[in-house]
Amino acid sequence: MAVSGLTALQVDSVVSYLIAFTLPCFDAVLPLLPSETVIIAFGVATARSADPRVFLIVVCAAVGAWAGDNLSYVIGWRFGPWATRRFFAPGTKGAARREWAERSLNRFGMGLIIVCRFIPGGRTAVTLSCGLIGYSWRRFCLATAVAAAAWASYAFLAGRLGGQAFENQPVLGFAVAFGGATVISGIVELVRRVIARRRERPARDREPGRSRR
Repeated sequence: MAVSGLTALQVDSVVSYLIAFTLPCFDAVLPLLPSETVIIAFGVATARSADPRVFLIVVCAAVGAWAGDNLSYVIGWRFGPWATRRFFAPGTKGAARREWAERSLNRFGMGLIIVCRFIPGGRTAVTLSCGLIGYSWRRFCLATAVAAAAWASYAFLAGRLGGQAFENQPVLGFAVAFGGATVISGIVELVRRVIARRRERPARDREPGRSRR
């Protein structure tokens, strides 16, 4: 949805709340949905608003994200074979992500569930994997609640700050906020890869027949 269209929505519009809830909910299983883009745009749109109802946008986004995580968990739990074929087919990036998710869940648990919310593609892999391996639902609910609240607040605040910095140029404000959020996500992903590679090296060195130089 275009930024100009979102800025026309008001905080008293039911449509605004439906969008804020629906997109973060369903992008758990349809990652191409622009949920973060939309929440940032809402932040830009309400940058100059003092209406306390803007907080409801954040609440709807957080609840939608939490609901989507749990939907993904249920799909992995109840429809494991189908989920594996659909998202983690052998030989694909999805299969590699599942291996990483299951390995990392055993090591980091709730911490990974929270952090993966900010890793591109990580949310779907981890939440589905939690359902597939039967990870504790209570722990999952708590971790995803924390992750959803942090993500919704972060995305909305990024947009609001961008909108305030460029009051008369909302599109520029959106571009700056979205660019900043993308950079942060990239940094999180880079750190994850560096940590994963460092942890893999000792395992490779212990492989039979591998000599150290």
